[in-house]
Amino acid sequence: MGNNKSIYIDFCDRETNIPIFSTPWWLDAVCGPENWDVILVEKGNEIVASFPYYMKKGKLGMKYITMPILTQKLGSYIKYPANQKYLSRLSYEKEIMLEIINQLPPSDYFNVHFDYRYSNWLPFYWKDFQQTTRYTYVLEDISDPEHVFSCFEHSKRKNIKKAIKEVEIFYDLPCEDFYENHKMTLQKQGEVISYSYEIFERIYKGIYANNAGRVIYCKDSEGNIHAALLVIWDNESAFDLISTIDPSYRNSGAATLLVYEMIKLLSGKVNKFDFEGSMIEGVEESFRKFGTIQKSYFRIYKQNSRKCKLIHAVKDFVHAFRN
Repeated sequence: MGNNKSIYIDFCDRETNIPIFSTPWWLDAVCGPENWDVILVEKGNEIVASFPYYMKKGKLGMKYITMPILTQKLGSYIKYPANQKYLSRLSYEKEIMLEIINQLPPSDYFNVHFDYRYSNWLPFYWKDFQQTTRYTYVLEDISDPEHVFSCFEHSKRKNIKKAIKEVEIFYDLPCEDFYENHKMTLQKQGEVISYSYEIFERIYKGIYANNAGRVIYCKDSEGNIHAALLVIWDNESAFDLISTIDPSYRNSGAATLLVYEMIKLLSGKVNKFDFEGSMIEGVEESFRKFGTIQKSYFRIYKQNSRKCKLIHAVKDFVHAFRN
């Protein structure tokens, strides 16, 4: 284990606000312990910023700093001085981000999604990185579930009332059962599951070992699972990580009920509920109807090598030709 990783593990044990996607146990699960590392920025022998990253090896010897599977965001974590003025904050961010950029290891391609709390990507722009805006949808205060429910769009409230009559809620569906249920529901829709059982098992064991997530699901009187939901959380926010909906029971309202039940369960534990967003129109509409706030975040990327630029140019040409 590199020295930075050892220091970072100790840092995360002390620092309570590290996002779940940047914790060492999460990175071990989704990347493999040998495939991630971290950049640390220190001032006066104190860590003031961290930047964990996943290094993936591709074809033709290519190296990618990119996003691990099932991981919404990585990017930087910055500790800001207390009572810092806005002008000083921008200067502070610039200094730290430039230090992180300077410490980045060589790679052919860089592609990282940053937390929506970080809106200043100018230091990356000045170093010839590019940016694409993405969106997530967030309930910013779930402390009062009844108020949250009242802000749901009418169709969501109707779904919940309908589902309560048709299904019963259960918790902690076993790891393999959840995975097989998701695979089965995707197959019914002509889709293929995007993550391996090995990675999912590491995530599942990690969230339960660290009290950082839980599975909720519902069944009808005949034992049919209508929907299941895996929610994870850190000290600030819960995240709708994976949801499964059996197309045969799509109209039962069960998926909406599961979200509301998790909001009630977590209302005294975290402040926010993040639906993790989607650029798919139908999914975006569904998340919006929960009374959420739209949050923009940055995908920051850069092609660093001629080989990478050539490969992407060929891909773009082929895509344009086919369309």
